[in-house]
Amino acid sequence: MNPKTSVPDLSRRKFVGACCATVGATGLLSSLAQLRLIGAVASPGNGPIAPPTAAAPQADYKALVCLFLAGGNDANNLVVPTDAANYAAYATGRGALALPQTSLLPVTPRTSDGRSWGIHPAMVELKNLFDQGKFAVLANVGTLAYPMTKAQYLNGSVPRPSQLFSHNDQQVEWQSSIADKPFVTGWGGRLADLTNAFNANNRISMSITLNGQNSFQVGKNVDQYAVGTGGAIALTGSGTGTSVNGLRTAALNDALAMQNANLFETAFGGVTTSALGASSLISSVITGTSPFATIFNGIPNTSLAQQLHMVARLVNAQQTLSLKRQIFFVRVGGWDLHDNQVVGGNTTSGAHATLLRDVSQSLNAFNNALTQIGAQNQVTTFTASDFGRTYNTNGDGSDHGWGSHHFLMGGAVKGGDIYGRMPEFAIDGPDDTGRGRWIPTTSVDQYAATLATWFGVSPTDLPTVLPNIGRFASSDLGFMV
Repeated sequence: MNPKTSVPDLSRRKFVGACCATVGATGLLSSLAQLRLIGAVASPGNGPIAPPTAAAPQADYKALVCLFLAGGNDANNLVVPTDAANYAAYATGRGALALPQTSLLPVTPRTSDGRSWGIHPAMVELKNLFDQGKFAVLANVGTLAYPMTKAQYLNGSVPRPSQLFSHNDQQVEWQSSIADKPFVTGWGGRLADLTNAFNANNRISMSITLNGQNSFQVGKNVDQYAVGTGGAIALTGSGTGTSVNGLRTAALNDALAMQNANLFETAFGGVTTSALGASSLISSVITGTSPFATIFNGIPNTSLAQQLHMVARLVNAQQTLSLKRQIFFVRVGGWDLHDNQVVGGNTTSGAHATLLRDVSQSLNAFNNALTQIGAQNQVTTFTASDFGRTYNTNGDGSDHGWGSHHFLMGGAVKGGDIYGRMPEFAIDGPDDTGRGRWIPTTSVDQYAATLATWFGVSPTDLPTVLPNIGRFASSDLGFMV
């Protein structure tokens, strides 16, 4: 039995920042606009809400879960060619990072490019989901301002994404989908702004982060809301009744309800009240023993497992929350493996294998939880990361790259296949800018557009979510039902 994670206590300042998780001036101006300068107050509700048991969500419910692999996943060891000629090229190019051919878990994609493939041996559970048609790979995707060939990269005739190979910049560009302009909003935030009308309840944001502030969910109208792995984030010293904490809370509520002439005081009061109301609402529906405790207790109690467990509980509560669209953000770090990526003499072990095993086991448990409530077809999980990594090694690790392979999970995913085009695995080959930094053949925009279309965005509204999508040949990569 895993120990119960305690609900974090925060100071008022940290509470507001964590709950609202608003990034930059754009979020503040958005909050001011929504408040209409009159200090909107969110009601804490009309009494306790019965905690939901495991139950199927509404038929028209949909959710996206962004799993961000912070640091840059080395996807060159995620999916590996296994036919003799291409494996030999792989082993030569990867050097000390190469996985043994016999260790790879064979998969047979529904469509073939003439090569055969295997998945990293640490990902047994996801290999099985691939075979079941619930898991798919998207090859060589990355940030692009425009489609680009190697010749265009070398002669500079097509603009490159800003600050290639930089962690911070590429994380922001992945999460905004706009690689040639300063950051304003994330594509998840723009998607939420456009689809929030599906939801009957505005007391809790449809954009929920399980791992703090992020660029992906920054919108103009819908703010990201932070939830801890143990539940709603609580305000230190709050309470009810005539206790000291209760009197303190009553005084705070009275202060927040006061009319203020100052614009920013009004905005602060409204945002704080809204955060308190949302915290109360989440606490009322995420309480008691989780209906998925047995599923998640069967795997290591990692940060990723805890985050996905809470996402499953929030999906299970969607009827109570009156939300028909939700967007979740989950993040796990540790992927910036310049060294100690593998163990010398046993490349199937090491830091990268440990991370991949965690992803495989945690996502499998998440899938089982969704299946338990019949939501597996309504929730789509997809990965994102700063960038790929170099094909060749620096000794016992890899360095910052560009294009990378990503994966998707869910019943609405046309699984059991590899979408896009795998690169030619050759240093200085047609896809290489140097050291095996692959030029992406699929853009983040196309990846996001395919998911947004499934989420309910019409073709005419797609440029609102992905402003640069018109620069690319296709807005639907075909991996969603």
